[in-house]
Order: sequence, then structure tokens, then C-alpha cells
Amino acid sequence: MKVKEITAAEFRKMVAVSSERLNENAEFINSLNVFPVPDGDTGTNMSLSLASGAKYVADSTAEDVGSLASALAKGLLMGARGNSGVILSQIFRGFYKSTEKKQRLTAKDLAAALTGGVETAYKAVMKPTEGTILTVARQAAKAANQAAGANQATASGVMAAAFKAAKVALAHTPEQLPVLKEVGVVDSGGQGLTFVYEAFHDALTNDVTAVHKTHQPSIGEMDEMVNAAHHQSVQSQLNTQDIRYGYCTEIMVRLGAGRLVDQKFDYDQFRQHLSGIGDSLLVVADDEIVKVHVHTEHPGEVLAYGQHFGSLIKVKVDNMRLQHETILEHDQQQTSSASAAVATPTTETVNGYGVIAIASGAGLAKLFKGLGATLILNGGQTMNPSTEDIVEAVKQTGAKKVIILPNNKNIFLAAQQAAKVATAKVAVVPSKTIAQGMTALLSFDSQASLSENQSRMTKELDSVKSGQITTAVRDSTIDGQEIKKGDYMAIVDGKIILTNAVRKTAAVAMLKRMLSEDSEIVTIIYGADGNEEEANEIAAAAHQLDEDLEVEVHFGGQPVYPYLISVE
Repeated sequence: MKVKEITAAEFRKMVAVSSERLNENAEFINSLNVFPVPDGDTGTNMSLSLASGAKYVADSTAEDVGSLASALAKGLLMGARGNSGVILSQIFRGFYKSTEKKQRLTAKDLAAALTGGVETAYKAVMKPTEGTILTVARQAAKAANQAAGANQATASGVMAAAFKAAKVALAHTPEQLPVLKEVGVVDSGGQGLTFVYEAFHDALTNDVTAVHKTHQPSIGEMDEMVNAAHHQSVQSQLNTQDIRYGYCTEIMVRLGAGRLVDQKFDYDQFRQHLSGIGDSLLVVADDEIVKVHVHTEHPGEVLAYGQHFGSLIKVKVDNMRLQHETILEHDQQQTSSASAAVATPTTETVNGYGVIAIASGAGLAKLFKGLGATLILNGGQTMNPSTEDIVEAVKQTGAKKVIILPNNKNIFLAAQQAAKVATAKVAVVPSKTIAQGMTALLSFDSQASLSENQSRMTKELDSVKSGQITTAVRDSTIDGQEIKKGDYMAIVDGKIILTNAVRKTAAVAMLKRMLSEDSEIVTIIYGADGNEEEANEIAAAAHQLDEDLEVEVHFGGQPVYPYLISVE
């Protein structure tokens, strides 16, 4: 089927199909993460970002493509998570700018819109890297323009050319980024965009098999995806006793593996069963793995049900009632503090400053608060907050000037987006790690201007070395180093420097590599999977390496990384 021009109805279909396509392939995209660490969430970020855009389109009553493209761009902007989600939002921001006043899109209009998306996305990235989603977008737009110049060109023909070029560009990404070739994968963000363009093509050509091969989300399910409380606690306006389902339960199942397997996996049947024992359900599956998030009163039932289909390779259960009580206690403290501030203005309120630190873990929140952060936004590895989340945090500070510490390189672009959208004056200090964020916060001066603080705090980022211990989730080769699944990896300032089958050995070896003659302070923060006893043993090893070191041990409670170790 050839579509000469794209109408509003067809554009709606393109968006809906692409959102579902990313959703159904999120885990596959995640698996393309270059580093074999348990935080490869490109697919999840892109899926949730586009789901937000799709919801805005579904909610719109517009009957012209230009207005629907505007809704898509707005929804993507506010729902953007991680660098991949932000770049995707920029691609469709440029798309919208090109189609702003269009009732429908001709072949040339579509090609121009894809080109506009590329131009906007490249401008949004400070140092564009080839072999990424940007390359895939550019090559697709180039092919689209060539196709649009042909006689009797159609919109569906242009999209077919764009999708074909995206696939070719994606296949070539390992040749442009050596690390991709070394690991043997294509770029994950580029793969995500290729799925989007594939879905656009299928929607326009009415490929019934491709469009309807999986469950299509309703508007309510889109809400679930956008607002899925993976890493969000319930609202403090609720009473704790009103929480119907008290346990946020997440499992990941390797299908077909395990001694208890007695059922063949069927997505619809699996999802229907889980919907009967909880709410806020999100099920993502491919041929090998199914990932589940659900709020339930019976987490054991979820685990047991999953074992009928495979082995449990990840389990996480949070008591939301306990989390909620903590929030209520925190809110009461905030209210008391606010009242005191009105009666006796502090330097912070007089100067109108707010400082937001993004971190995950009760201990880390306490540490950042102790260093002077105004508000802690829950987020980090595997749970990148969206642009809208960060904008809301800025509002909650009630401050006229706000400094944001992302503390993660994959949150930086979303923080920048929030700074542009927020009504307050916002400066982003590009901290990539928890250690950098804490070091930067020490140099904050409430008497200085926003730009002065941003400059001073940014300069402090390089004064600390950041080390992380985590588990390899697959066999891999990075920088010529063989990595075995299940081993503990030591990552220093973003680079894997060593692995070891014993966690403590890996941590001590990493620490030894981080120390220099000028080192004075070592800070060890143990997470949810670490423990105080082992942390103290690592601290003792640090003293053996250099008895003059000042060593501190703190509880962070962070996920993914059992130990965060910094050296100053």
C-alpha cells in the first residue's frame, strides 16, 4: 500500500505502533549496553520516553499533523529519561518545528521533518559522536531526502527509504565506535531509533502482521508505562493504611530455564494472571526474558508464578508502606523547617537558593542532606528521572535559584532540558558520580551568584577519583580485558580497570590502583548489596596500604553498586 500524504489519523497510528514497538523490544535494546553492568537501560528509557509522547498524542483532539507533532514533542520532552530519551525527544522536537503548520505531510514534508530532527538533535549534544543514534538519524534523513526528490514520490516510499538506511547505518555503527566492535554489538540508541522508523514504515504500509503481532496498549496502559512506579514511592497525600498493595515487586525471569518450569510462556495469559493479584503492572518480554513490575500484597506469589516459566535472575521487593511512613515523617520535618524559616529567615531563604542532588538510597540521601542539599530526587542507575520529574523537583524547592547535581552521566541531558523549561533560574553542575556530587557540594557558597557557584563547583569535579564495584551480567571483552559473567568489576571514572571473582579482593585492588602519593581521604559507601563488616575490612586494607590515610565508611543503600569508593 502506498500512502501519498500522511494525515492526522495515519500519524496517530505511526506514533502508537512505534511506542508499542519500543515497549516490546526494550529488553533487547537494554541487552546491547556496551558495559556488562546491570544498568543497561537504554531500551527502558527510550520506551518510557516515547510512551509519554504517545500519551500526549492520544490525549490530543487535534486533526492536523502539525498539532499532533507538537503534542508528541511536548510529551517526549517532559517524559525524556536518560541521554537516549533526551536525544529522541530532540529528534522529534526538530520534526515538530518542520511540521508546525502542516495539515498533512507530503513526501517532501516528511523528509524535511526527519532532517529537521537531525539538526536539532546534533545541536543538543555538546560533542556529537558518530556510530550512535545521531548517525542513524542522519543517514535515514539523507536517504529520505533522496527518495523525496524522485518523480511521484510518496510518504510511505520516503519512510521505506529512511528505515532501510537506518538499518544499514545501524549495522555500520561498530565500525565507527571501536568499543562496539570489540564487544560485538550495535549501538543501543541507534537500534531503538531503527525500531521507531520500522514501526513508522509498518504503520504507513499497513503491514498488519507487523503492526498487530503483539498486544497494543490502551490509553490506560500508556499511563501505567509513563507513571509506572518502578522507583517512585506513593504520594504523601495518601494515608499509609490506604495503600491497597503494599509491596513493589520486580522480577526478571529467564524463560525455559530452571527445575520448576512446567508451563510454556504466553504473554497475554501471563499478564492477565498477574493483573489479578496487583496493580501498576508492567510486563516486558522477548524470546528469552520476561521482566515484571507489579504492586501486590503477595510478592511470594509473583515469584512462584514466574518460576513456572523459568529461573529467577533478578528479584526486588520494596515495602511501600514503610517507604510511605518515611515520606510522611520527612514531610513533617520539612513542614516544621519551613515554618521555622518563615519565623527566622536563614541565609538560604534570603538568597533564594535550592540545591537538588539526584541519588538513590536512604543513606546517600542522608549524606547529601548533611552536606547541604535542599532536596534529594530519587534516581540514578537503572532509574533515570525524566525531565518532568526534575522540573517538579525544582518547583518543590520553592527557590528562585536552583543548582542540580545529576551525579550520573545518563541524567545530565535531562537535567539540562529541565533547566530550560523550569521557571526558576537553574544551573546544572555536570557531576557524573556520587563522589563528584558530594565534592562539588562542599564548595557551594550561598553568598555567591548562580554562575559563580556553577563554575566553582564544576572545577571541583576533577579533584576526586570515583570507584564503583558491581557485578558483570554477561561475558564480554572491554579494552582487551576478558570479563566473565558473575565476576565483580572495578570501574574507576567510567572505565573498567579489573575484575575478580571475589568482591572484597576486587574492591581492595581497585583502591590500590586509585591511590597516589597525594591521596589523603578515602570514602567507602556500602550499598544495598554490600555490608558494613566487609566495608570496614576494605577500610582496614586501605590503612595497610597507607597508614596516613583518613578513611570514612558510610551506609548509602544504593542499588546496583555494593560499594562506591572515592579518593581525594
